[in-house]
Amino acid sequence: MPHAPLVSPERTGKTVELLAPARDAEHGIAAVGFGADAVYIGAPKFGARSAAGVSAQDIGRLAGYAHRFGAKVYVALNTVLYDSELEEARRIVRDVWNAGADALIVQDMALAAADLPPIPLHASTQTFNLTPEKAKFFAGAGFSRVVLERAATLDEIRAVHAAADIDLEVFVHGAICVCYSGQCYLSRAVSGKSGNRGECLQPCRWDYDLTDGVGHAFVREKHLLSVRDLNLSEHLEPLIDAGACSLKIEGRLKDLNYLKNTVAFYRQRLDEILTRRSDLHRPSWGKTELDFTPAPEKTFTRGFTSYYLTGERPSVATFDTPKSVGAPVGVVQQVRNDRFTLSGDTPLAAGDGIVFVDAAGRFAGTNVNRAEGNTVYPNRMDGIAPGLRIYRNLDRMFARTLENSRTRRTIGLSGTLFVRPEGLAFRVTDETGATAEEALPGPFEPARQPDRARENLLRQLSKTGDTEYRVESLAADGEPLPFVPASMLNELRRRTLEKLTANRTASRPRELRRASDPSVRWPEAMLDYRGNVTNAAAERFYREHGVTEIEKGFELQDAPEGKTVMRTRYCIRRETGMCLREKPGGHRGSLWIENEKFRLEAVFDCERCEMSLIYRGKKEKDEKH
Repeated sequence: MPHAPLVSPERTGKTVELLAPARDAEHGIAAVGFGADAVYIGAPKFGARSAAGVSAQDIGRLAGYAHRFGAKVYVALNTVLYDSELEEARRIVRDVWNAGADALIVQDMALAAADLPPIPLHASTQTFNLTPEKAKFFAGAGFSRVVLERAATLDEIRAVHAAADIDLEVFVHGAICVCYSGQCYLSRAVSGKSGNRGECLQPCRWDYDLTDGVGHAFVREKHLLSVRDLNLSEHLEPLIDAGACSLKIEGRLKDLNYLKNTVAFYRQRLDEILTRRSDLHRPSWGKTELDFTPAPEKTFTRGFTSYYLTGERPSVATFDTPKSVGAPVGVVQQVRNDRFTLSGDTPLAAGDGIVFVDAAGRFAGTNVNRAEGNTVYPNRMDGIAPGLRIYRNLDRMFARTLENSRTRRTIGLSGTLFVRPEGLAFRVTDETGATAEEALPGPFEPARQPDRARENLLRQLSKTGDTEYRVESLAADGEPLPFVPASMLNELRRRTLEKLTANRTASRPRELRRASDPSVRWPEAMLDYRGNVTNAAAERFYREHGVTEIEKGFELQDAPEGKTVMRTRYCIRRETGMCLREKPGGHRGSLWIENEKFRLEAVFDCERCEMSLIYRGKKEKDEKH
């Protein structure tokens, strides 16, 4: 009798997606291979990472691979647009839709109003999604998903989920924009290069002095606005239960090792949850067999934080450096001319990179030439002294393991070889329930050794090579078993698997854009420059949805002085021990964040526990007055 087909049970309950970044098609293919259910990638132009634009042809290549596993490809076209760019943006959307993109991530509402293909729309995190009212608007305006602000708490996520019929995507790992997303104008104010145009110079990672504005410095030359990297791996289940359906890894500009390591790590953590929760399932198919143990602290990290997810206000800053610090490996015990001894149980090896903060508060680093137990011989000893904590920001052996990894993602299938008088037929069924059958006309001579023939037949048919399939069971049905040359069996297997792939591709449904309700109203009647309206089509969109006053976007304004260029839950008072809630008798005067080029006045809303930064111009102007 034929072997029972390998088919997954009917999926019910909530879908939980692991979403990974892709710098290019190769990174995207790797992300899917290492376990991502979806990837997000830049459009050819107008993405929030201008250095990560990808051609429609490459997006199509990525989509072709991802769709084999039921994984999706989301294209980020999420900058604000100028009037002269709208037609090109519409053409790009048509191109990526035709290439196979599954959704479009947008910030500019001109695209929500444009004549586009029926591609689903996701409201980018740059639209600053934090409230139920805004999520309800996007749901009514035809969006299928909103990407929530990184500073969202679990309570806020629950509130949005309860109020709006729309998918919620949340960041779980990677770099944090210290400002509310889409609301940062610091780069534009100090350089002319706008984050909302994909050109952010990351001035939040620069060093500054914290002063009283009239000459006294509380802190000098520290990275006062630089925060650690997000790591919510211990909070995935609470996030899911709060309403998140897509867990997003940041890092479209990160290298391939970071991508492999981080995706594999979160795939494992998420699968642990899905395995014991029958009410949850993943939206894509296939199994990833790892040949290494993921460890996110061993690739790029500024140190980890859960940020404000639980509502607590821990220290989240990384004042000493905005660069990768890696994981702590020990404390310097003794120092000699060319070596030092290190506490702890983490051995270093030749080629490792190590970093530390020296006695003068300067961030420094070097490489390991060799190590003998806890004795380390670095490339240089400058700044290394007893008592310093050492971090490893490059684990050379681990990096080499990632580079050489042969990890593959495969889809399980069962197969039956039917022996019939007129020849052979090979039928396969994969874990998605898709089937395919191909025939090999006879006649064939009966095998002289049936047991050996059965073994040879099944062994040859199980060789799936570099395809995406993994044979989990095979059976032969019918007698007598024939002798069939290996070349003919290979051809039968190849044709059957090609047909299976074609059948799966042809039956894959394509999600379409949700209908829009023209009667839905934007939550506010007035939009100032923080509404990011930079073209006439976006202005019409907002007016049609109830906005009566609209100020032109920051990118269209010439004078940034006096404008709030950042609003955030990050608070420099709290980070420096000057919080007035905790120390009511502390310094109550002005606080300024400044460097040799410009000044920012810090304004505090202690009731809401928020900080705003107002751009007060270049230092040269202040000195002239």
